[in-house]
Amino acid sequence: MPQETDYTRKFRKELMAGLSSLVLLAVLARAGREMYGYEIAKAVKAEGEGGLIFKQGAIYPVLRSLHATGLLDSRVEASAFGPPRRYYNITEDGRRALSEWQFAWRDMREFVDDALQAQGAGHDLRPSA
Repeated sequence: MPQETDYTRKFRKELMAGLSSLVLLAVLARAGREMYGYEIAKAVKAEGEGGLIFKQGAIYPVLRSLHATGLLDSRVEASAFGPPRRYYNITEDGRRALSEWQFAWRDMREFVDDALQAQGAGHDLRPSA
């Protein structure tokens, strides 16, 4: 795989800024239990093919934002082997938002796929080797 350019890295960063909330809610909903930040980061990494999609440190501001908007509950528990851990769990509002966001994502993905296929009908969109 060719090395990414600065504008591709910027594009990926912008995409993840918009999608990270969706991904984190999906991970917590699928887990069906509360999880602490590092656990969530490992679950996200395990789901991303080809390596880490977004950095572990980027998860925490998103978790705090989701908590502040009521889409996640959280609690802090003392840890015998380090600092206290904050555990997150998806709320009912979070489940509703996840369902709505999944539909929005599908619509957006179809829109983008259609646009790329129309563009690709006359041109090969793959990068040259």
